[in-house]
Amino acid sequence: MEDSVALQVINKLPQPLDFYVVTINDSEAGKVIDTKHIGKIRPEYYRIEYLKMDKSDEYWIVGYLGKKNLVYFSQHALPNKNIDQIIEIRNYINQSVKLSDLAKKQVEAYNYENIKVGIWITLDFLLLFLNLMLLIRNRK
Repeated sequence: MEDSVALQVINKLPQPLDFYVVTINDSEAGKVIDTKHIGKIRPEYYRIEYLKMDKSDEYWIVGYLGKKNLVYFSQHALPNKNIDQIIEIRNYINQSVKLSDLAKKQVEAYNYENIKVGIWITLDFLLLFLNLMLLIRNRK
């Protein structure tokens, strides 16, 4: 795809980490376009994610140990959108405390939104099941 890049994240740390990618808008400083959950990557394994970078030249990688413990944050710029990115996570680093706080808030909002959608879907299926049972019961 045009203006997209393949991002390969390799975990070289001894513990599995939960990774997120936050894409930043280059026209408005600090405005987040998209947050993606790459997944939990075990030691010596990798994950490939495809990022649409038509409005952005920068992305952040955020790594969590457990649910709330942010142990890795790095900021990456894309000088050329035609070259795929390979990032090896070799140590626990936080490149910017200010930006990592913004990324942490963005990841929390992303997870909250996913939980909210999951609750709505569960309630919709419950309502559908109850209505089907009422229809079947009323026909007998």
